[in-house]
Amino acid sequence: MRHQGKITSWKDGKGFGFVATNGKSEKAFIHIKAFADHSRRPAEGDLISYELILEQNGRFRADKVRFAGSAASAPTPAKSAWLPLIFAAVFCCLLLLAGFLGKLPLAFAGLYLVASVVAFVAYAIDKSAAQSRQWRIKESNLHILALLGGWPGALLAQKLLRHKTRKEQFQTVFWLTVLLNCCALGWLFTDSGSALIRPLVHA
Repeated sequence: MRHQGKITSWKDGKGFGFVATNGKSEKAFIHIKAFADHSRRPAEGDLISYELILEQNGRFRADKVRFAGSAASAPTPAKSAWLPLIFAAVFCCLLLLAGFLGKLPLAFAGLYLVASVVAFVAYAIDKSAAQSRQWRIKESNLHILALLGGWPGALLAQKLLRHKTRKEQFQTVFWLTVLLNCCALGWLFTDSGSALIRPLVHA
């Protein structure tokens, strides 16, 4: 059974809020992932329809949410959704190739691998915390992990866990960290960068 109501409070930075159901005094928790329409962000005062789920703690949660006037439609993933992962895979292959050819120390590939694993775990922990309404990992910390070389693992986590993919501001900063990391790595192939890492390659 679907219900109608209005979003009475919304924390866009954390992706959740509360909705007042018409005819009911108790408010229901609502999360950004419950929305069927990903083309717009919810805001306080929006009229929505949804299904009410009674959780084990006795509280209500809104699920399968649609904005008022929106027709039901099955989500269709874009064909370009996997392009970032393909980019990350190609990057990792080129990194390994550069290591085997002696252009970069193989330890660089190891550093990217460790950073990616840490980033993936951090995303998983943050998503679990979001679902259980516990203390979240700061977005700045996730960006630092990406900047230090963990962005391939972060990309994998975003796609597999469906986490942090709908917040435009986060994605903008994330891809900026990817660009900065790639630029820093590219600098190592210049004359100045090569002079710095040459002793490591031939060590």
